[in-house]
Amino acid sequence: MTPKKKTKKTSMKKPEKSENDLEVKYKRSILDIAILQDHIASQCESVIKVQSDRSDLWRRMRDMEQKLQHERQDHRDVNSDLSRQYKTMQQEVANKVKGLEKEVCQLTEELALCQEELRKEKREREQVEQEKGAAIADLQHKLDKMETDYEKILHETLDSLTSQLSVTRQGRADKNTTLHQNYKELLSEFGLNALDS
Repeated sequence: MTPKKKTKKTSMKKPEKSENDLEVKYKRSILDIAILQDHIASQCESVIKVQSDRSDLWRRMRDMEQKLQHERQDHRDVNSDLSRQYKTMQQEVANKVKGLEKEVCQLTEELALCQEELRKEKREREQVEQEKGAAIADLQHKLDKMETDYEKILHETLDSLTSQLSVTRQGRADKNTTLHQNYKELLSEFGLNALDS
């Protein structure tokens, strides 16, 4: 009779130990899930920041386009003003041409200077427009590249999480199978059929 009690005690200890192992594994799994959830939350925050940065870049691009339009309008106004001044000077020269040859020469020189300034300003405006166009194209390229990079990071992160979850799920399935097999062996040691319980 004494040996039977010993077998009962040892059999009582093994399930308790298995239950403790199972509880530890369960807690570890919960901790793993919490870590993965924190990781996902961190990635979501990164995506939100990227979207905010993208909105800021779009807003800056629109502001630059508006500035460019204002400068074009200013350029047209300057051209219009210079053209008006030019016509006024021509009328003044036509009225004074008979008695003021000297003044005509001075006005001709001023006209040449104005035309040179106009050409110079046109060249500067064209250069500014080209630089702004290049800057806008560069910003657009950077924006497109950033969007592609962040999409790639997001896909890689989601793929990694999926594979980690798959590995964890497979590990749990293997452990459950082992645990069920151990219980079947214990029941068979006591002469019990696992299907009866």
